[in-house]
Amino acid sequence: MLAGCMKNNESPVKYIALFIPWGISLLFTDSPLTSYFIAWLGSFYIFFMTYSGVLKPLPSDRRIAEQVMRPIFLIQIIFAGYMCCTSIFYLLDLYGYNNFHQEYSLLDMNQLKLTAQCQRYYCLAHASFMAGILTFMNYPIEQKVKVEGESIANLLFWSAILSFPLSIIFLKVPGLSQFSNQFSSLSFIACTIALAFAIPLKKIQNTIICCVLYGLNFYTALSSGFKEPIILSVLVLGIFLYPTYKKIVLVTFIPALVLLFLVLPTYASVFRQNAWTGGESSDAARSEAFDAVLNKENVADQTTWEFLVNRLSEIDMFTEYVQSTPDKVKFYGFDLVKQSFIVVVPRIFWPSKPSTEDLVMQRVYDAGVINPHSTVSAKPAYIVDAYLSGGALGIFICLFIYGAAVQLISQKAEQLFGGYTLGTALIFSGLFQIFWRGLSFEFILNNVVWSYITMLLIAKILRSKNILVPV
Repeated sequence: MLAGCMKNNESPVKYIALFIPWGISLLFTDSPLTSYFIAWLGSFYIFFMTYSGVLKPLPSDRRIAEQVMRPIFLIQIIFAGYMCCTSIFYLLDLYGYNNFHQEYSLLDMNQLKLTAQCQRYYCLAHASFMAGILTFMNYPIEQKVKVEGESIANLLFWSAILSFPLSIIFLKVPGLSQFSNQFSSLSFIACTIALAFAIPLKKIQNTIICCVLYGLNFYTALSSGFKEPIILSVLVLGIFLYPTYKKIVLVTFIPALVLLFLVLPTYASVFRQNAWTGGESSDAARSEAFDAVLNKENVADQTTWEFLVNRLSEIDMFTEYVQSTPDKVKFYGFDLVKQSFIVVVPRIFWPSKPSTEDLVMQRVYDAGVINPHSTVSAKPAYIVDAYLSGGALGIFICLFIYGAAVQLISQKAEQLFGGYTLGTALIFSGLFQIFWRGLSFEFILNNVVWSYITMLLIAKILRSKNILVPV
């Protein structure tokens, strides 16, 4: 485990500093609100410690704006930021706030204690995750291959063109649908990066085609009923355009992202209600969702607050698991890990393999989070599975492994594909998007294993075609 550190003659002992807020928060367990805020602010302390270079210098082989897709930047902001920093709205709701106005002062002290306890776990998880990343972060990556002949911009363009039909082909092949999801994500990243490269190069034909592909991906995101793909489609384009068009991106993309956060909860809620349960077509549901966003401001405000409290953060669900385990349901130990390895086996080789959804939902039912007869799917997040496996120790171990895996796979991608642009920005971000927001153990392991195999196969094909050649 210490090989990455020893290579740089560094000791991982200094990463103990990341756990200071968690340790202090434990001293104030008798004062839940104080403990909560120490743990919540602890994540901002961890952001500072990692981005200031106090514990380990930031990668210096590229400018910061040109390496944002590396794990220490984007994944930490999305994964850890979403996990650890969004619970503040839930806390305000506990204190009777609605749209930032306090409507009542009645407080459930038991729920406040559970909320503070879960926030301490979030702080521990953030520290462990970053300890895993920093321990194995080793830049610059020794380059063994390079792109031969055509430019990276052209290679990105053809990646965007080819990955989209491949995702459709795999969708039609029985037992290989998971590869369809991988190439669909790869297509989205490829067309976004290709568009960002084509615009400053003034390649009119490439720009038009990439715009069409980007539009198709955005249309698909609008028709999915989920908020994350829409936000990510705008975020990623802004990230890649920023180094060339800094002022334009700051003026347009940041307000656009804020606007999306305000209106998407209403849009998604109305769309799901009409398309998923109302039996309407996607076009009709989409039209009604837009109408709700534009013409029903009061409903939109309330839906947005409900999103901030119960959807942006998953702490409410986390408190239910903490309340039931280990008092009512024993810790699972290695059982969830064993189930994850079962899921990795393709169904084409094991037709009677248990349903992944059923395996995951069983612990949801056991914890009493939702009723078994309910049609709602409430799969636990990665940190919840880590807690269910072994409490605080389970969180420490599992999140350290998570951070280490993210960092090592990203570095392997850069080594296989000749650098950051193709390695981390395209392949890693395209195939391993599941790392951006950790899901249940079974979904994580299955996706990562087969995405890693896909990455190796793509690298081998590009080498065999002399697109990637030895340095």
